[in-house]
Amino acid sequence: MKHKKFLIVRLAVPVILNQLFDYLVPETILSAEIKIGLRVLVPFRQKEKVAIIIDITTETEIKTEKLKAVIKVLDKTSLLNSKDRELLHWLCHYYHHPIGYVFCNTLPSLLKKGKEAILKKENFYSLTKDGLLLDARSLNRSPKQQFFIKKLQQAKVVHEKTFKSWDKSWRSVKTALLKKQWLKIEQRFFTDFNPITPLKELELKLNNSQQQAVDTLNNALGDFNVFLLEGVTGSGKTEVYMQLITKVLIKNQQVMVLLPEITLTPQLASRFKSRFSVPIVIFHSKLSDKQRLQSWLAMQMGEAYILLGTRSALFTPFKNMGLLILDEEHDSSFKQQDNLRFSTRDVAVMRAKLLNIPILLGSATPSLESLANVEKKRYQLLRLPQRAGDAKAPELIILDIRNKRMQQGLSTVLLQKINQTLNNNEQVLIFLNRRGFAPRLMCYGCGWVARCLYCEANLVIHQQQNQLRCHYCQHQYLLINTCPACQKQPLNPLGLGTERVEQLLNSLYPNKTIIRLDAETTRIKGRLEGYLTQINQGDADIILGTQMLAKGHHFPEVTLAVLLDIDSGLFSLDFRAAEKLAQLIIQVAGRAGRGSKLGTVILQTRQPSHPLLTLLVKQDYSKFAKEALIERKLALLPPYSYQALLRVEGDDEIAPQNFFNALKPLTEKYNQGLVLVLGAVAAPMPKREGRYRFQLLFQSEKRMVLQHFLTQLMPDINKLKEAIKIQWSLDVDPIDLY
Repeated sequence: MKHKKFLIVRLAVPVILNQLFDYLVPETILSAEIKIGLRVLVPFRQKEKVAIIIDITTETEIKTEKLKAVIKVLDKTSLLNSKDRELLHWLCHYYHHPIGYVFCNTLPSLLKKGKEAILKKENFYSLTKDGLLLDARSLNRSPKQQFFIKKLQQAKVVHEKTFKSWDKSWRSVKTALLKKQWLKIEQRFFTDFNPITPLKELELKLNNSQQQAVDTLNNALGDFNVFLLEGVTGSGKTEVYMQLITKVLIKNQQVMVLLPEITLTPQLASRFKSRFSVPIVIFHSKLSDKQRLQSWLAMQMGEAYILLGTRSALFTPFKNMGLLILDEEHDSSFKQQDNLRFSTRDVAVMRAKLLNIPILLGSATPSLESLANVEKKRYQLLRLPQRAGDAKAPELIILDIRNKRMQQGLSTVLLQKINQTLNNNEQVLIFLNRRGFAPRLMCYGCGWVARCLYCEANLVIHQQQNQLRCHYCQHQYLLINTCPACQKQPLNPLGLGTERVEQLLNSLYPNKTIIRLDAETTRIKGRLEGYLTQINQGDADIILGTQMLAKGHHFPEVTLAVLLDIDSGLFSLDFRAAEKLAQLIIQVAGRAGRGSKLGTVILQTRQPSHPLLTLLVKQDYSKFAKEALIERKLALLPPYSYQALLRVEGDDEIAPQNFFNALKPLTEKYNQGLVLVLGAVAAPMPKREGRYRFQLLFQSEKRMVLQHFLTQLMPDINKLKEAIKIQWSLDVDPIDLY
């Protein structure tokens, strides 16, 4: 007697265990409804979870009667195609992250919660073939119908809002035109897209370097290649992007453009929307859940053609992707620093490889990893050595502030230069990478410093809110005036923050418009876009801000850029510190002199002879990068070796140490002497958010050797009983050791 075979699905369930789970498909669900890539609702322990079907089978190692059944199928069609799933499988293996978390957490939050995957479409009105051929003059007796016919013959397709705006009696006109079969209504995500004429405005004339880059890239469309576009700031990289995108759109293909910061999307979105007559969507964390879902579905269904987004947009499924662009590829914001700690650049390259399409990495200051890949012939280098149009490279000046009189971090010489710039009706940009009023509150009498109770960190003064705030755990404390240790001395702010500098600038320039751009001032939705518009319209005199000012922005009226405090980056335990500082200086410098006027960049420092500064001023970033790569090679540091960092946290210092003691025999068992094991040691910030932090670094000269070691080691970690009392995470290819 034959036993009945049951249909079984293997699911990626969002739990910490790195395995698939078998579930029974009940007879109430038709086998035709079950497809790989669909979401299903299933019972898991005492909860219900949304999972994704990875495989369909009739065999299982578990007894059928012990299998739980699928509750509900949530989709009719697969949300992820075979290439999407292949990328996520690679992600699981390379970053050693649980498969359920990878598959489920790369979905928009509403899909993770089980909401329907429905793309919201709107009504669009257009004429039928008979309506287009109709002679409107024959409708003299029906003037309103005649008016609507003429409008539609000109506009071709109009949104319902436009249609309604033409006349108050639009409903009766609509009914009459539909009855005569002259009008049709279609539900669409966007208006018609004609791939033959995707442009709204003409392309700009390219210089020789730009044209050479576009020609090279155009010839590479349709095949996997990695191109590194190294262009000095203001060299017209965006125009190269847009002309290449045009070629892709003509092929009726989609394009993904990734940016490191949300702050860059409004400006680029505006440029793209004025250039292209195609549906463009945006995807980043500041949008609502509904907005992100609509963008995600529009690309997945092929209703939109260009996606602008930050790293979270990387996993958006496309119907027909033809090009992937990563702007400011060097930026550390492209590295996810919690949960699934992936590198956007590296995963994007793998995605392009799987899709067999080109990927373009753009930067004025390429990462040393990308330059090393050029050296190894893995990437092809394209250069834009001069600024576009008539713009000239800015002059870099090292301003020695040793023994100089200062006003809240601004030297007398600097203030004179600011005055001169403002008198010329030009804009000044001041960069300081610290928000708040001051980074420390200190007693000069006994030396007491305000520290966070939960982190090994100083509290930052936020004077406007009358607060002391920890920038790591976000705990807030009331700002105090008298030292709690000696109870005698007044407390003093030490160091500079953007809030403190803004206060000084307002007192020095009461009749000037000063805009401060940092996390505090741009928190409210729409505030950032408003500030950027104000700056570009010339309604700002001084622009003060943090990292969000350093990259990508085009402020044509800025002729003076100032870096107030760069010395902290000159001396660091982080071997990447020099690279990060060099990139920062060049990026901030690139905001000056982008119009017709020559720009000046002032670096305030108490280390005027530091080799990094003199090299950047006398040579350029390329020269710095060559020397930095030589140093990395001699020291066998990335990109000439590969690292993985095992981070461990516990409620006390004992549990992590017990864990590392138990882990040591395993590392020795799987290590064949080809992986360097450094630690375990306390993290550079030993305590954060009330938890004690330790780390263990693995390093090898060969990526495959390190990966093989991790593949053997990782499954055994959760089997350790000592792992129960700690939290651990693995960071493959870490960009900082903090």
